Amino acid sequence: MNLFSKQYDFLAIGDTVIDAFIKLTDKDRVDIVGSAGHEDYKICIPFADKIPYEEVHVLNAVGNAANAAVSAARLGLKTALVTNLGDDTYGEDCLDNLKSENISTKFVKINKGIKTNYHYVLWYKTERTILIKHEKYPYELPSIGKPKWVYFSSVSNTAFPFHNVVAEYLENNPEIKLAFQPGKNEINLGKEKLARLYARTEVFFCNVEEARAILDMQDAEVLKLSQELSKLGPKIVVISDGPNGAYAYKENTLWQIPIYPDKSAPVERTGAGDAFASTVTCALALGKTLEEALMWGPINSASVVQYVGAQEGLLKKDQMEIELKNLPEGYKLTKI
Repeated sequence: MNLFSKQYDFLAIGDTVIDAFIKLTDKDRVDIVGSAGHEDYKICIPFADKIPYEEVHVLNAVGNAANAAVSAARLGLKTALVTNLGDDTYGEDCLDNLKSENISTKFVKINKGIKTNYHYVLWYKTERTILIKHEKYPYELPSIGKPKWVYFSSVSNTAFPFHNVVAEYLENNPEIKLAFQPGKNEINLGKEKLARLYARTEVFFCNVEEARAILDMQDAEVLKLSQELSKLGPKIVVISDGPNGAYAYKENTLWQIPIYPDKSAPVERTGAGDAFASTVTCALALGKTLEEALMWGPINSASVVQYVGAQEGLLKKDQMEIELKNLPEGYKLTKI
């Protein structure tokens, strides 16, 4: 028996970044214009001027996959991350952060002559606009053995056909379960290019707007979106819908879980979706049923938004168990 094949419960694959949160306020000569709809809002800053800011928080080793890896490690799963970093001090800081979270860095590739991804987050009230730049890394899948779960998420728009490399590995190792949380670049590639990944997916995560974009069904409701996404291959389709909570579709049954009540006003919402998706996956990896796992996800999302960034608020397993023993009234799963 290959002992390495049993080594990891949870292996995340995706880009890692550094996020510099720059907090802006009204007194910093920032304004928001647009109609009442969130999608129409714009941040307005005077051009060719010096604009003060309130404070900055630099967060190392974040990004969808890294956030999921931290979530898994804190919930007690033996965790590894497949990602690229640059050979710079930022890369060293990211490595240190991952190690401090008990995440194996065995599959982290340090790329000579390439920078570590660095993003700037314009943080205004509880929302953020992110200035992003993904470096052009040579994407390769190392010898990862046979983890119980693979969590695949956002990589650079230059990474394709790396997605098919991952899909082929999963096809050759059918016992490995895949959680797929596409990022913007994956959605832009189109469902046809990612057909092999969809076909191998155990549980799929996106929000309503992303589901409509993937399927090109701009007016479709959650049930129809779930049905159509399931036809692409995922055994379980999970769609989040903002204040309406989230929905899970499996074997012709649609479930709805509400948002978990905030203990206090949110600080900012970065990483709430990652926390939800990764926590549901972790619960499944820990042997929980889908119904149980759906109860876990919003709890971690609600915790994350109480802090700056996607990771500080992620709960440890004992903290999650305490929350589960003290659920608020009305927080329950409903069959639609």
